[in-house]
Amino acid sequence: MAWHLWQSAVGQPITEPLTSSSAKGPGMPDTSEPPQSEVTEAGGSVLVLVHVAGAVQKPGVVSLPVGSRVFQAIEAAGGVVSNAELNGLNLAEVVTDGAKIQVPVVGEVSQPAPVAGSSGGASGPAAAGAKVNINTASLDELGTLPRVGPVTAQGIIDWRNEHGPFASVDELDAVDGIGPKLMESLKDLVTVQGG
Repeated sequence: MAWHLWQSAVGQPITEPLTSSSAKGPGMPDTSEPPQSEVTEAGGSVLVLVHVAGAVQKPGVVSLPVGSRVFQAIEAAGGVVSNAELNGLNLAEVVTDGAKIQVPVVGEVSQPAPVAGSSGGASGPAAAGAKVNINTASLDELGTLPRVGPVTAQGIIDWRNEHGPFASVDELDAVDGIGPKLMESLKDLVTVQGG
């Protein structure tokens, strides 16, 4: 515990690999102990916990200072393995607490973090069951949402350019063209966090 506090105080990332001794099954963390707070404050610095998986040396949960980038989370997980494919990742993206970064291998398609959601007949990230981040999504990504055409997608982008990032999904109702019915159908398909 003292080592973790010292690491937090100096702002160094902390890696907490998933091992067979700390897992109930393949990839399942041990739930016998209550988890630490996702955003912790130690030694005056605020930290976020991020799950780094896939083609990295030490997959697991890493603890990073707020404002850290994807490339720093990967470095905290020991760096990538020789056959990692980084072109599908935005290495400069700021990581958010509770996010999962999946580093693919060459030939594997990079996919957004899986989050339960209904596809509504859409294609793209929404159809794959991943939530669309309305704070970072492109016009094309927003267009994968059901009943969201180019005009509404552009309205979402214009709103966030004018007002800054959405603080919550509920702020979507401030966008022209999004009424109560469309808002209700989008709530489970979108997020304001990293992926």
